[in-house]
Amino acid sequence: MLTATLLALGAAVLHAGWNFGIKQTVGDRFIALWGQMFVAGAACTIGLAIVGGMPAAGWKWAALSGCVHLPYCWFLAHAYDHGDFSFVYPVARGGGALLAAVGGLVLLDDRLSVLGVVAITIVAGGLFLLAGHIRGPELASAAKVALTIGVYSVSDAKGIRASNSSYVFGSFVATMVTTTTFGIVTRRGPRMVAAMRMNSRRFIVLGLATAVTYAMVQLAFQRAAVGYVTALRESSVVLAAFIGARMLHEPAGRKRITASLVVLSGLVLLVIAR
Repeated sequence: MLTATLLALGAAVLHAGWNFGIKQTVGDRFIALWGQMFVAGAACTIGLAIVGGMPAAGWKWAALSGCVHLPYCWFLAHAYDHGDFSFVYPVARGGGALLAAVGGLVLLDDRLSVLGVVAITIVAGGLFLLAGHIRGPELASAAKVALTIGVYSVSDAKGIRASNSSYVFGSFVATMVTTTTFGIVTRRGPRMVAAMRMNSRRFIVLGLATAVTYAMVQLAFQRAAVGYVTALRESSVVLAAFIGARMLHEPAGRKRITASLVVLSGLVLLVIAR
């Protein structure tokens, strides 16, 4: 359990970092997300070859994860186009954590104590408090991201449990295929090539950070309930609140930082519950 906890918390820091990088992107944020997913997928293709492939049982879940990551990238790019970092990130991650926890209990036969359920509820409530009282397109976009997070979290948990750690590689290969195919079909090919040439170093850094982030989460899924892992990794929203307030000078910074204390209390309770 300690290993799962450390993996989830480490992933939280990396995740907030690369999302901040996407928010800072000028231009088509979908292409920026594609760039890092392509690098992550390319690296994982090599990794998959080195380990000798992935069990057949994991491929259907990897394919599902790749398909869900396509709307995830699309909705996330759109959400950052129109919303504050300290708003979009908390709503998306909070909603995703709650949906993943419910999905784990209903579909994966995960087990959580009553105290654990209370802790997850506090974490989710604190994350929504961080978002403030914004409504409309910004909320809708972030909610769509949350839905995709919930779906791919459950799918990835099932996939890695049904196969082995090599599933981490397979899921990124599938995501690389779906996002690249979509980009070409929507006639973004020339811009994708140009972006890769101009931002190759940035894409490599963000891509490797993305791969490591999700690898840490999926390995944690092998060792603990989905709800436990996803709730712990949402400690990243505390970082998002500070980044939004201090570095991006977004409004309601003090309120969102204060609300992050609710998240922290829920996380502490969650660890105690285990």
